[in-house]
Amino acid sequence: MAKVPIPAVRLYTPKIKPPQLARPSRNGKSAKQGAPPPENRELIAERDRLLEKFTVMQADLGGAFYEMAIRDHVRLDVLTRRAAELQRVDAELAEVERRLEIERSDAAGKCQACGAPYGHGMRFCPQCGGPVTATATPAVS
Repeated sequence: MAKVPIPAVRLYTPKIKPPQLARPSRNGKSAKQGAPPPENRELIAERDRLLEKFTVMQADLGGAFYEMAIRDHVRLDVLTRRAAELQRVDAELAEVERRLEIERSDAAGKCQACGAPYGHGMRFCPQCGGPVTATATPAVS
């Protein structure tokens, strides 16, 4: 029986904690009174899609480098381009995770210009950079 080699490099995958959801009681209401509203399902789906894309792209980048290295023909321009694409997806994933965290932490409101949620004590929108005013719409829906 042939031995399977252990990979020399482990792939990086961001660690994401699954949300803690309240278990519904028998009457259909939430078991915890005053529990925060459930997270935005669209953001969770987007996070899952980006995480899967990130993982696949990372594995592809490692595979491409391995194939180039064993053939002694490493093309840095190709690797750099793929790494830049991976970095863009990683930035999108970080933004979605930030928006989910703001929703979990009871955001202070939503920006009037772009609709992005912002936290307490913020003066400028983290999404568009516009000033946050006292007349902004509350985040509570």
